[in-house]
Amino acid sequence: MKFIHAGKGRTVTDTYDPTRTAVLLVDPYNDFLSEGGKLWPQAKPVATDVGLLDNLRAVVAAGRQAHLQILFIPHRRWQKGDYEDWDHPSPSQRVHGQQRHIFALGTWGGEFHPDFRPADGDVIAQEHWAQSGFANTDLDFQLKQHGITHVIVIGMLANTCTTGRYAMELGYHVTLVRDATAAFEPEMMHAAHELNGPAYAHTITTTAELLQALEKGEH
Repeated sequence: MKFIHAGKGRTVTDTYDPTRTAVLLVDPYNDFLSEGGKLWPQAKPVATDVGLLDNLRAVVAAGRQAHLQILFIPHRRWQKGDYEDWDHPSPSQRVHGQQRHIFALGTWGGEFHPDFRPADGDVIAQEHWAQSGFANTDLDFQLKQHGITHVIVIGMLANTCTTGRYAMELGYHVTLVRDATAAFEPEMMHAAHELNGPAYAHTITTTAELLQALEKGEH
């Protein structure tokens, strides 16, 4: 399947082979995506504006329909004692982990949103401790073992998640779906997709454009 993306005076043609393409669904936890989640009040304005939940549902469903590999990229679920004896936990780990216990293991907030739960054939990567789904996990190994060369990155958070950038560093073709992610402020979305993303992503697209490309492909 081929996808043509035009932006900033250039046209990029990408090929998404179903046997070599994966959808990376990052941190689809209740604390991020559900009413009552600890971080949902911060994310809700932007998420509502871009239609995040509907777009996530659409991309995952289209990926499954097109026989793309779906990988869940989960953040570490906080457990008692996490970070307490670390030399230098990050500001996010201190605030979200030590203080607020975001994504706590064994709690509703640390469960996947009910619309984004693994299905047969999906892969769940090892939990990552910080912003990259690759660092200190088996994600790169899992992608290579499944023959993946192209990744479509969706989920949370647009401006802090470095999974897409790390994927590029490891040699993967990276697609960012600008309205299948969200952040806490519009300025953060602008930075993610207009300032930082173009430096590493091969394609930055919308859900509608991606679905059109997948629907036209042969699978």
